Amino acid sequence: MTPADAPSAAAAARPGTAGSAALFERAVAVTPGGVNSPVRAFNAVGGTPRFIRSARGAWLTDVDGNEYVDLICSWGPMLLGHAHPEVQAAVADAVARGTSYGTPTPPEVELAEEIVARAPVERVRFVSSGTEATMSAIRLARGFTGRDVVVKFAGCYHGHVDSLLAAAGSGLATFAVPGTPGVPESSTALTLVLPYNDRAAVEQAFAEHGDRIACLITEAAPGNMGVVPPEPGFNAFLAQTCARHGALFISDEVMTGFRASRLGQWGLDGALEGWRPDLVTFGKVMGGGFPAAAFGGRADVMHHLAPEGPVYQAGTLSGNPVATTAGLATLRLATDEVYATVGAAATTIRTAASAALAEAGVPHLVQSTGTMFSVFLTDPADGPVRDFADASRTDTIAYAAFFHAMLDRGVYLPPSAYEAWFLSSAHDDRAVETVLDALPAAALAAARARDEAGSGAGSDPRGDA
Repeated sequence: MTPADAPSAAAAARPGTAGSAALFERAVAVTPGGVNSPVRAFNAVGGTPRFIRSARGAWLTDVDGNEYVDLICSWGPMLLGHAHPEVQAAVADAVARGTSYGTPTPPEVELAEEIVARAPVERVRFVSSGTEATMSAIRLARGFTGRDVVVKFAGCYHGHVDSLLAAAGSGLATFAVPGTPGVPESSTALTLVLPYNDRAAVEQAFAEHGDRIACLITEAAPGNMGVVPPEPGFNAFLAQTCARHGALFISDEVMTGFRASRLGQWGLDGALEGWRPDLVTFGKVMGGGFPAAAFGGRADVMHHLAPEGPVYQAGTLSGNPVATTAGLATLRLATDEVYATVGAAATTIRTAASAALAEAGVPHLVQSTGTMFSVFLTDPADGPVRDFADASRTDTIAYAAFFHAMLDRGVYLPPSAYEAWFLSSAHDDRAVETVLDALPAAALAAARARDEAGSGAGSDPRGDA
């Protein structure tokens, strides 16, 4: 029995997990892997995924009655916490009027106005998922520029778009190869994959292919290989390089938008440095927990979309009145005070996590951007985690033990070592204290697992939730 599997005294006093186990067995019989998005299966940490029955504030309750402090917040969207009464009331009112019309509606106009007021975009088009947003933004960039090559960074996840599920080629500026079965070589043949935070690689790519590059897309601050902030000035450098070569700069803020700060990651760099992306993708927080996303940008670029222009994009449920109502209510409630509350709780927890791991002798780094952070179980002597290769050093065996020890003590962490931790304005003193109380024992579990396994690093970073 591994430390991750060993029952703790706290776990022994808690309800069991038979209900989740039974549901997972049923799910496996009808759904690939028993889940509808891969990381939920607990493959990266082992054990049985918890099936959640309800959530309120900072807490999740599973089908067996176990309660957990939620540190994933639906992978970012629940900035205000679960079941916020004002968001619920707005959604209930919207549902009472109908769930989908297939026509323009007032809340989609109001939400677009709210996004334009807060983000560096002049026009917005709604879609139903982050994958749709990035796919559509790239199509628009190609249509606008008349070019075909796309540049992305290893470790940045932009949804399951074929051309973006690419692995790096053999050289810094060579074209990518498919990163997963089912993606033909032709789909990635026009994608360049570069190391993140590497200016020289970007300069080489544009020197060799600049007249063919339609766009460069990057997570504004990567969170899908763990939180790996852009080095100071890196996003500005990308924007300037694209402008110099006539390419579009696409900033993917599906995760960071209205989450890292009130203005997203752009509020932490571009707003201060005086530059704007050409296109931005949004999701998660702007949907208030509903399946909604958007892309937007310069008016002259967005005018190329149908029905104004020749670049076609459509969606039956785009701008759904219930989803846009939830997003609008969430953004209107997301005040400066909310971000201050979330930021303070995040600082307390990441500081305590680092202290507990240090006390247990577990090498680690804690990296953050705005209200988001990640814990990498890697030797800080090797320097900060600045790209995908660095992120791959993290000790996944130790993390699995750490994860299960926290879960046993009522704290739900991301079930992967390569994800961001998220908090909400509902994480009050009780929720934070529950996390702080669980950390010392979890750090010791990580230390034991590290000793038993010889402290080897584990598998590659995984995709989104």
